[in-house]
Amino acid sequence: MEIFTPKTFVIPELTGIGAKNIEEHLKLYKGYVTNANLILEKINTLSEDAENNAYIIAELRRRFPFEFDGMRNHEYYFSQFEGEHTPVSDSKLKEKIAQTWGSFDSWLEQFKAIAMTRGIGWAVLYYDDKTDKLLQTWVDEQHLGQLIGLKPILALDMWEHAYVYDYPTSEKKKYVEAFFANINWKVVEDRF
Repeated sequence: MEIFTPKTFVIPELTGIGAKNIEEHLKLYKGYVTNANLILEKINTLSEDAENNAYIIAELRRRFPFEFDGMRNHEYYFSQFEGEHTPVSDSKLKEKIAQTWGSFDSWLEQFKAIAMTRGIGWAVLYYDDKTDKLLQTWVDEQHLGQLIGLKPILALDMWEHAYVYDYPTSEKKKYVEAFFANINWKVVEDRF
């Protein structure tokens, strides 16, 4: 019972993020897809005797958001590298960022500060279409702190697996710089 299928990403050679790191990171992404499917399959099977399996089903349901959001976050992350690096253009997104944070550079400084939050997680820029606002936050692990109903515009993976082959944890700031040096801003702008 496969519900989700791993996406294939065409990622060019990146500056500061090595092919080995991308290769291993993609394997981890595929694991999230596999585990999301496995959990749903197990819930389906165990639900045949739901009363006797209630505790196990409940724990699997608690685990599912971790695996699902791990899958989805990585799809946002890897797609930002597809194609070639393009700088941010004078787009509606850049204009909205400047309206919200005063300037693109001011926003970028704040977003990088979010990325340097201690611990494992994600720095995410969202768009809230109900209020026409951009919001950014730290998401613990994969799923704790996701802003419900908001559209992710930019997703930066700050788990060590995203940079461990290229940088020690004490140099994760260099990874953040490499991330921004490789983004295809056209992909990010199209999300907005």
